[in-house]
Amino acid sequence: MTQNPSLAALLTLCASAFVAGTTLLAKTLGTEVLGPPLHPLQISQGRFVFALLTFTAAALVLRPRFTRPAWAVHAGRVVLGWGGISFLFAAAAFIPLADATAISFLNPVVGMLLAIPFLGEKVGRWRVAAAVIAVTGAMILLRPTPQAFQPAALLALGAALCLGAELVVTKRLTGREGPFQILLVNNLVGTGIASTAALAVWQMPTPGQWVALAGIGALMASAQTCFIQALRRADASFVSPFWYATLVFATGYDAAIFGVLPDAVSVLGGCVIVAGAGLLAWRESRARPRAMPSAASRSAAVPMPPAVPPESRPPR
Repeated sequence: MTQNPSLAALLTLCASAFVAGTTLLAKTLGTEVLGPPLHPLQISQGRFVFALLTFTAAALVLRPRFTRPAWAVHAGRVVLGWGGISFLFAAAAFIPLADATAISFLNPVVGMLLAIPFLGEKVGRWRVAAAVIAVTGAMILLRPTPQAFQPAALLALGAALCLGAELVVTKRLTGREGPFQILLVNNLVGTGIASTAALAVWQMPTPGQWVALAGIGALMASAQTCFIQALRRADASFVSPFWYATLVFATGYDAAIFGVLPDAVSVLGGCVIVAGAGLLAWRESRARPRAMPSAASRSAAVPMPPAVPPESRPPR
C-alpha cells in the first residue's frame, strides 16, 4: 500500500480518541453513574462480545478471505489481551483516567524487553535509555510513598505487563495471518474466555449500562481497525508518538465528565513517559534513513549479479 504519513497520523489520533473513550465508559460502568457498579470482568466480557458483533457484521459485508488460524497462538494472545484490558478497566474505576492510561502505556517497554529472549531482537543503548525514562515516569505516577501510594495503580501496571507480552505474541502472529482475520479470531476467542470468567460475577445491566457496554465494544473495534490501517500507511516509529495522544483525550474526558483534573505529579509522570517514547521514535526515525542510503551506496559501488528480491521486513 502507498505510504501516507498524514493519513496515518490522523488514523492514529482517531484510534487514541476511541481507546480513551473505552476507559471513560469503563469508569462509568465501574462506578455508580449508570447503576450498580459492574465487575471489571463483566465489562471486559462486554468489550469482547460487542467488538465481535461489530467485526462479524463487517465480515458479512466485506466477505474477506480467511486462512487456517493458529488457534494456540491466538489463545495466548487473547488471554494476555483480556487480562490487560481487565486490569486497565479495574484501574480506571479507582484512579484518574490519565494515570491509568499512562501507566498502562509502559506496555511497549515490556514488549521491547520480552522481544530480546522470545524474538531474538537486539536492543541498543537508545532503546534502553527510552525504556529507563518511561519506567521512571511510571514510578512517579505510582507515587511510591506511604502517604501518596495508590494501590489501584498496580492494576494499571498489571495491564502494562499483560499488554506488553501481547505485543510479542501479536508480532509472531502477524507473519501468518491477515489483519482482519486476526481481529475477528481474537474477539471470537476472547468472547469465550471473557464470558467464562464473568459467569461468577455477572449481573443484569441497566439499559444505560447495556448502551455503554455496546459503546466499549464498538469503540475498541474502531480503534483496532484505525491503528492497523495506520501501520499499513507509515512506519511504526512514525506512528507511535501520535498514540500517546490517548493521554490527552483521557485527561479531557475525565475533566469534562467527572471533573477530575490532573495534579502536578500526574502531569510530570505523564510527560516523562511521553518523553521516553518520543526519544525512541526520534532515534528510530533518524537511524532508518541513514541505514537505507548506506545499503544503496554499497550496491552501486560493487557490481552485483541479477537482482534478487530483498528480504522483506517483518509485518507489524
